[in-house]
Amino acid sequence: MREEPTTTNREETRRNRDEGVNADTDPGADSLSDTDAESERAESAASAADPNLTDGGAAVGAHEDPAVVPETAATDDDSEADAVLELEGVVKRYGSETAVSGLDLTVREGELVTLLGPSGCGKTTTLRMIAGLETATEGTIAVGGDVVDDGGTPTPPEDRDVGLVFQEFALFPHLSVAENVAFGLDDPDSAEAERRTSDLLELVGLGDYGDRSPADLSGGQRQRVALARSLAPEPDVLLLDEPFSNLDVSLRVRMREEVKRILEEAGVTAVSVTHDQEEALSISDRVAVVNDGRVEQVGSPGEVFENPTSRFVASFLGQASFLPATVTDEAVETAVGSYHRDLLTGLGDGYAGSSVDVLVRPDDLRATPTAEGDADGTVVRRQYTGPSFVYHVRLNDGTVVRCLHNHTEEFDVGEPVAVTLVADHALAWYPSQ
Repeated sequence: MREEPTTTNREETRRNRDEGVNADTDPGADSLSDTDAESERAESAASAADPNLTDGGAAVGAHEDPAVVPETAATDDDSEADAVLELEGVVKRYGSETAVSGLDLTVREGELVTLLGPSGCGKTTTLRMIAGLETATEGTIAVGGDVVDDGGTPTPPEDRDVGLVFQEFALFPHLSVAENVAFGLDDPDSAEAERRTSDLLELVGLGDYGDRSPADLSGGQRQRVALARSLAPEPDVLLLDEPFSNLDVSLRVRMREEVKRILEEAGVTAVSVTHDQEEALSISDRVAVVNDGRVEQVGSPGEVFENPTSRFVASFLGQASFLPATVTDEAVETAVGSYHRDLLTGLGDGYAGSSVDVLVRPDDLRATPTAEGDADGTVVRRQYTGPSFVYHVRLNDGTVVRCLHNHTEEFDVGEPVAVTLVADHALAWYPSQ
C-alpha cells in the first residue's frame, strides 16, 4: 500500500461519518451533485467489434466467447483480499437497449485501473453507476466493502465514499482556488480544513494559487484544482471521466505524468475512463478493455498490448494488421516468407495444417525497395508522423499491412517492396476468419 497523506486521519474521518457526524454534508458528495450537466446519460450499446470473432493462441487462452474473458486470468489470486471496488454481473438497460452487459471488475487498494474502449462500449455508463449517477438494472457494486447498488434501491451519490473529476473540471467560478478545494469538507472554514487544503495544493503544485480565481488558471492548473478538490474528503475511490480530453496534445502528455504522480503520492484508489489507448497504457496499473458492455480483457498495460486475448483487443490496441498464415509441422508459411513455428505464441502440435491470422504491428515489419518481380507487395499509402513514416503495403495476396520506418527512409506510393518480418518476440495469433 502506498503511503497515505498525513494531513487528515482517514480512519477518524470515516468513524465520524459512520456515527452520523455531519451526515447531511458527507464529503463524499464532492463533485457529484452537478453531474447531470457534465456527463452524458448513457452510451449506445453499439460496438465496433464483431461478436462472431473467435480467439486463438494457447498462451493467451482460447475462449468460446471472446467477449467474456475472466478477470482472474489477469489478476492476482488474492485480488479480493484488498479489493476497494467490486462490480459483479453489472447490467444497465435503457428500455430495449443494453449499455452494460454483465460487467465484472475488481479494483485493488492503491491502484489505478483504466476502462478503455471505443465510444458506445459502456465505459462511461459504468463509471456513472459506480458514482451513483445511474442505477444498475442487475448486478452488484460494492465500494469499500459496502454494497452501494444491487439493482434495487441504490445508495445515493452523496452517501458513497467516491470522488469524481469531470471532463470539464466543474470548478465554481465564484469561489477561489482554495475555496473550491475545501468545498467538499465537513467544515470548510475550520483550521483542519485549511491545513488539508494547503497540503493538497502543495501536492498538486499550486501552493501559491489558493487566492486566485479559476478563471485565472490554465487548463492544466484547473484540472489539478479539480483533482485536489476530489481528493480532499479522502474518498475510497476516485473516478476520472476522460480527464485529459479537454487539454491540448502537449499539455495532455505532461498532465498524464503529473496526475499519475499525484495519485501515487496520495495513495488513492482510482478508476479512469478513456478511449485513448496511449493514455490508458501510460498511466494505468491495469487496463480493462471494454467492448459491447463487457470487460473483454484486464491486465497490466504490457499484458493487454502484447498478449491480447481476443481479436477485438488486438485490433483496438496499436495499429494491428493480421497476416494470414498456414501452419506446417515445422514452419509458419506467410505471404512474406516462411518462419519457424516458435514465432507464434504457444502454438501446439495439433495445429499443423491449420490456417491462422498472425497479429503484426508496424514495428514488426520492414519494407525494402525491390524489383517488381521480386516484390511481396506495393506501397499504397504513407503516413508521415514527424520522427517516422508508416507505410501501408498491399501484399500480393491482397492483405494490407503497415511497416514502420525512420523518417529518412522514404518510399513512393506505388513502389514495389519486399516485406520482412523483423519481430524479436513471439507473436499472438488467431484462427483464420
